[in-house]
Amino acid sequence: MAKGFFISKAVGIVCIVAAVGAVATIIALSVVYSQEKAKNNDSNLQPTKPPPVTKPPSPTTAPSNQPWNKYRLRTNLVPWHYNVTLWPRLTPDATGKYIFTGESSVEFHCAEATNLILIHSHKLGYYPLSNGLSARLTAVNDGDTVPGIESVWLQNETQYLVVQLKGDLTKGNYYILETIFEGELADDLGGFYRSEYTENGVKKVIATTQMEATDARKAFPCFDEPEMKATFDITLIHDLGTVALSNGKEIGQFVLKTKFERTERMSTYLLAFIVSEFDFIQDNSDDVLIRIFARKPAIAAGQGDYALNKTGPMLKFFEEYYNYSYPLPKSDQVGLPDFPFGAMENWGLITYRETALLYDEEYSSNSDKERIATVIAHELAHMWFSNLVTMRWWNDLWLNEGFATYGEYLGAHQAEPTWNIKDLIVLNDVHRVFAVDALASSHPLSSKEEDIQKPAQINELFDTITYSKGASIVRMMSDFLTEDVFEQGFQTYLKAFAFQNTVYTDLWTHLQMAVDATGTALPQSVNNIMNTWVLQMGFPVVTINTATGDVSQKHFLLDPESVVTTPSPYNYEWIVPMRWMKTGAVQGLTWLETKSASIPVMKVTGNDWVLANIDVAGYYRVNYDQANWDKLLNALNTNHEVIPVINRAQLVDDAFNLARAKIIQTVQALETTTYLNNETAYMPWASAINNLDFFYLMFDRSEVYGPMQDYLRKQVTPLFLYYKDLTVNWADVPTGHMDQYNEVNAISLACRTDLQECQELTTTWFRDWMNTGVNKIHPNLRSTMYCNAIATGGAAEWEFAWDKFKNTSIAAEVDKLRIALACTKQAWLLNRYLEYALNPNMIRKQDAMSTIVYIANNVIGQSLAWDFVRARWSYIFSQYGSESNSFPNLINGVTERFSTEFELQQLKQFKADNAEVGFGSGTLALDQSIERTVANIKWIAENKNNVLNWFIAESKS
Repeated sequence: MAKGFFISKAVGIVCIVAAVGAVATIIALSVVYSQEKAKNNDSNLQPTKPPPVTKPPSPTTAPSNQPWNKYRLRTNLVPWHYNVTLWPRLTPDATGKYIFTGESSVEFHCAEATNLILIHSHKLGYYPLSNGLSARLTAVNDGDTVPGIESVWLQNETQYLVVQLKGDLTKGNYYILETIFEGELADDLGGFYRSEYTENGVKKVIATTQMEATDARKAFPCFDEPEMKATFDITLIHDLGTVALSNGKEIGQFVLKTKFERTERMSTYLLAFIVSEFDFIQDNSDDVLIRIFARKPAIAAGQGDYALNKTGPMLKFFEEYYNYSYPLPKSDQVGLPDFPFGAMENWGLITYRETALLYDEEYSSNSDKERIATVIAHELAHMWFSNLVTMRWWNDLWLNEGFATYGEYLGAHQAEPTWNIKDLIVLNDVHRVFAVDALASSHPLSSKEEDIQKPAQINELFDTITYSKGASIVRMMSDFLTEDVFEQGFQTYLKAFAFQNTVYTDLWTHLQMAVDATGTALPQSVNNIMNTWVLQMGFPVVTINTATGDVSQKHFLLDPESVVTTPSPYNYEWIVPMRWMKTGAVQGLTWLETKSASIPVMKVTGNDWVLANIDVAGYYRVNYDQANWDKLLNALNTNHEVIPVINRAQLVDDAFNLARAKIIQTVQALETTTYLNNETAYMPWASAINNLDFFYLMFDRSEVYGPMQDYLRKQVTPLFLYYKDLTVNWADVPTGHMDQYNEVNAISLACRTDLQECQELTTTWFRDWMNTGVNKIHPNLRSTMYCNAIATGGAAEWEFAWDKFKNTSIAAEVDKLRIALACTKQAWLLNRYLEYALNPNMIRKQDAMSTIVYIANNVIGQSLAWDFVRARWSYIFSQYGSESNSFPNLINGVTERFSTEFELQQLKQFKADNAEVGFGSGTLALDQSIERTVANIKWIAENKNNVLNWFIAESKS
């Protein structure tokens, strides 16, 4: 049992009797609570339905310029402090609903006289107070005049509780607004919501939160914008035997309530509160209490140990890196069965999906461990970049997420220095975001505030551009400034703006101060350099002519014929830092400041060659004259290690994407893979497989598929046999972190290309598990083994995996099985699995959209998933949240293979048919899918025959 929340049976009897009085004292003003007083915590009795708030005095056709019809708050009222008491019911009422009730008072400053109070509220019902209205207004200072309340109403479209006053608030005075309210503890994964799990056959219910971006208003009325920082006193009323958590440390614990320390000044989206029956483990690190909370069996099995062991050292690292002490007394981290994201950086109470926090030696792979390390590091980095210093508005979300994504590699490297994990940012973020940022429908990192107003628009920003491009340009900046200068700049930035809000140019100012203080040489100011990367979408391809030394740049687009409608303040020209080498020797940093320039040192003769963008430190692609390309390909085929491993991955990725953009020939890109039969490093193989995935998407339904399989089988066989020998016939796994990844690549690609020995390996091990009940497959290999065995098997294999999925409590194993179930080639099983995906009793809501995408990734399942999404779109849109962050991935996932005119017309029709329903946060993704489909159609028409002939020739050579 959790320490501090449980008492002996004898003491408990006494306390239960006293508890009713304690509750009544806390909430004496609340009608609902006084009604509950007599039931002695009997959760079957629920409060009466709240009466509707007063209707607005103006007609529903009120002019759109009324303040309550605008999505942004006015700045005339500034919150300072909240007192919030919440009581979640973990058992349903007579209607089957789970509810929470609460009371809130917010103290605010009147910065400008007004007769109107706007405060955010969404899906809350309000109770009348003693004045007969659903809000009460008082003054903080005795003697200050308080205008009466004319009317109170809910403005649902803009999500406000509107309080119309009979007179003006006085400028400079402080007031308190009080409310009592009720909301549903729904399973919608937003605001104050419900998560469920089964333990020892008994259903358990958790009340938990996810406030970012605009869902704090679903938990209590608040000024729900990042700039509206305040302090918070939180009290949670909860059942005996449950644990209550919030951002602050517990300061008062009774049988039925827990009070928490006042928070630091913070934004509403960082608030969190949880009531559960979780257990925990703890440690102290430099006077910071670190606790890991999770389901009791998970804690008992030691699944929180890895997170606990790594959190303290990472916190210490970030304190030193930021030169700013962690400002809170505790750092709680909680693994939740249902959670919409990987994790959330709530200050002092970080919430995670279980797979992002819990590690089990028997079931978790090295990629599971890496995910845990990087996600924890990401969230801890946020304690400074996001929580201590926060962007002023969501248009600068990249300030939060870009720095945290970059920081996750630094923190994880501190935790696991042998992994060389900092290199993986190139594959995981730089190359990943290139694919999106090369579309004409991309967007800049930072937008105008007025362009981001509605919640759906805000949620659209939580995309690859914000996270991965943000991290990529931060990494580029730290490289050309040097890490020391970079650290010095943002250390002064954090000190200057602690507990405040900023815009991105504030950071440029402090980085420039560090540049000036250290005498660092830059061609232009930090502001001028970095604005070219932040204020315009996309990135350049830098072309180097090594015969002349001429260097030029051009906006890189996967479809060069696409129309770019987004204007650029810099005419799509960037100030480009270039690190490069000449025939293996690293050269000095060079800058390209204009569309083209002559750089004589890049002119080479004879056998010398140039390789630019060393370690892909810069956010751009590189093209060369044909002679230099030939020399680089020759170097790969004769002595590939003369080229750094990251740049071997870069050459493959750049070549394939330059080919898609019609800058070089596709067969030239394919030539970069011919050396791979001699390559054993992970990053080049991963880069090749990622790019060849596009070929699978385009050709796995055409005559190109067979020869492509033959060629890739020939290339991967040496790697497969290399790992077979290295692991003594698969008895063990390699010791190196990236070697372990590459072993998985070897097996996955070998089985994908129908290498018989690989298929026998996976089916034999899976069949042995089915026959003996003992799973001998190493956790690293389970994902690929499960998938391939299910793909080559039938209903028996699928049903066996489904049974294991339903009866496994280890989150990492559940995910492996869930993904593998989508690999079957049986259409009827995939159709049934699609139906399961939208049944919360079969597949958790958090996993529904990704399960559909995994099915769509299967060539057999793609059309099934597309038809399913089209037929169910209205239901999906309504049940999974019109502002769901998972919609972009869903839309991209089910349309990724589209490459025919018929599919393009289907996609356009889908958009037209659902115009009234809408696409929420998936709107941009839908436009990008249309653009991508157009590009795919053109690409296949231009490349199919050449690619077919190349694969035929190379598979026989």
